[in-house]
Amino acid sequence: MSIPARDVTLPGDPPGGRRAVVVWSIGVAVYFVAVIFRTSLGVAGLDAADRFHVGASALSTFSILQLLVYAGMQIPVGLLVDRLGTKKVLSIGALLFTAGQLGFAFSPTYGAALASRALLGCGDAMTFISVLRLGTRWFPARRGPMVAQLAGLVGMAGNLVSTLVLARLLHGIGWTPAFAGSALAGAVVLVLTLLFLKDHPEGMEPEPSAHRGAAYVRGQIAAAWREPGTRLGLWVHFTTQFPAMVFLLLWGLPFLVEAQGLSRATAGELLTLVVLSNMAIGLVYGQIVARHHAARLPLALGTVGATALLWAATLAYPGRHAPMWLLLVLCVVLGACGPASMLGFDFARPANPPERQGTASGITNMGGFIASMTTLLAIGVLLDATGDDYTVAFCSVFVLQALGVSQILRLRGRAARRERERLISSRIETVHVPA
Repeated sequence: MSIPARDVTLPGDPPGGRRAVVVWSIGVAVYFVAVIFRTSLGVAGLDAADRFHVGASALSTFSILQLLVYAGMQIPVGLLVDRLGTKKVLSIGALLFTAGQLGFAFSPTYGAALASRALLGCGDAMTFISVLRLGTRWFPARRGPMVAQLAGLVGMAGNLVSTLVLARLLHGIGWTPAFAGSALAGAVVLVLTLLFLKDHPEGMEPEPSAHRGAAYVRGQIAAAWREPGTRLGLWVHFTTQFPAMVFLLLWGLPFLVEAQGLSRATAGELLTLVVLSNMAIGLVYGQIVARHHAARLPLALGTVGATALLWAATLAYPGRHAPMWLLLVLCVVLGACGPASMLGFDFARPANPPERQGTASGITNMGGFIASMTTLLAIGVLLDATGDDYTVAFCSVFVLQALGVSQILRLRGRAARRERERLISSRIETVHVPA
């Protein structure tokens, strides 16, 4: 009798339950605060330009440096999570991103602010992979897609806090009180992590490895990279995440205000719509993939196609400004980018054993942030070169989408064959596990 993929219980699967939810929620709270800090510049971009007297290219450097640090840290963080465990890595991350947010609040110069954002990016880089690892340690494998989507949803709620709360604080009480006050949230989640977070359920400790030197590290990275599912996960993440990330992290507000002639309040509402759409679509995607694993690739490619179509329609609209209905649809579709990027982890997760999950997740997570960093830089440079022509600048989105789709199509067959082989093997192991 065949067993549906979603009903397979692997040997040693965690039991889940209420305690798992409590522990996982603490880890997700750390990620929630990290996203608030990460996206805080998205609502403060124009204020930062005035405060530090910089243009578009220099302004984009804030986010580029932050994402450069984030992307560069993904593999080291994955290795650290596999070696040190979730609690230690999350604690270090919370300490670093809190210090970065506090430093940004009091930075007197552009250089000091850059250093603060780099520190913030370093701490932020330690959160999401740790939360993914926490989910695999506390919940059964069949719950993986939904747990990952819920983590992404909570992260977008952090983006919502930036859009609704921090933006108002910034324009109400000023730069330093707003950023310094928000840093208190980092201190709170750090204390919660130190006091209550556990790496895994009792009795389910991972087997210790005797080899932790440079050769072991190289072996972990090489083994994860050899899996087609890991590389496919990276390219899915690369291709799907960056349009919304670039829009929310920095260029959405200037585009809506300067290119589309909207007020800051209306632009802020559209950014909020992206976040709300992300949260709603994340729940839908999680449910679909949990029930129909084969839907992963169609959902990812469909999201890329819809995003490209709406951006093309917005940028090519013949009038001076795109109509509000088109901007609304664009923002709703951009909301699907985050949930679609989470599908990348659903390709990497089954391709790697538990002791390599952190490393594989780190490789996958690099994709979207490399794409975002590249696009942030390209838009800033093109805006300066063309005299703030947003139509030309945002065409860089299509270049990276085309690159990503070509790699996804190249790897999908190999990844599917390898995953089928692993699934058959896991079923055989399950059948032979003694009662």
